[in-house]
Amino acid sequence: MLNRLQSVVLQNDLLGKIIHNFQTFQLADLLDILITAVVIYELIMLVKKTHVGQLARGIVFMLMLYLVANFSNMRTVRWVLNSILQVGFMALVVVFQPEIRRALEQVGKTSSWASDLFHMHRNDQSTRAKWQEAVVAICDAAEQLSDTKTGALIVMERYSKLTEIIRTGTPLNADVSREMLGTIFYEGTPLHDGAVVIVDGELKAAGCVLPLSNNLEMGKDMGTRHRAALGMSENSDAVVVVVSEETGIISLAKDGIIMRRLDRQNLFHRLQETVIPPEEETSRRRKWGWK
Repeated sequence: MLNRLQSVVLQNDLLGKIIHNFQTFQLADLLDILITAVVIYELIMLVKKTHVGQLARGIVFMLMLYLVANFSNMRTVRWVLNSILQVGFMALVVVFQPEIRRALEQVGKTSSWASDLFHMHRNDQSTRAKWQEAVVAICDAAEQLSDTKTGALIVMERYSKLTEIIRTGTPLNADVSREMLGTIFYEGTPLHDGAVVIVDGELKAAGCVLPLSNNLEMGKDMGTRHRAALGMSENSDAVVVVVSEETGIISLAKDGIIMRRLDRQNLFHRLQETVIPPEEETSRRRKWGWK
């Protein structure tokens, strides 16, 4: 009888706390829940998209083992895990450095409103026209380079600044054309081994050095160019077109994912959707008188 009474009291107390929480629920509490849910979701998606899934599962297993050891009073196991966890944070920073950097860059990427605020100069009519011409030239050049099995690496800057990458190459500041790209990547020219970087529809630099991806799941038929293209897309929001020197296959790297065996039409549609500023953004700028 006493146990039943205590159970009823506990249930009533729990129900009272739940009712009290709902009565004191405010907008800040809703924002708190939403932000926490978004952070947890992004962390889960980040782990799923990268090659650290096994390591993440190992960390979760260690945390569960620590809880069991703490609950069961396993002093030796708890001491060992405590010692590991004390340096675990620094170890995680070192191990997850590329993923943490990419996640912070994703947070730093501008949304539509931030794009209007910080990147207004990119969405005017002249820039949109330049990107349209550049995309056509890139697709034409990629098709020609594919036919001749000439290796190529073309980086298109979006919102993440590629200033440091541009500094590793030779400044050009030229219009993007099929002839220009064909000349740069022609075997034997001084700049053919590096990457070209295109900013706002203009060819800014050639012979640039890109960071290499550490992804161990890349196919054996993909060489250094593909690893560089994937690494660039992992470390920024840039879009990278790569043409294989061995097979002539055209690939596109974006957001840490590489899409292979594209023809000219598929490449054109993907670049048009990705790098050309939408018309509605230009119309919105004209409406508010932005220059």
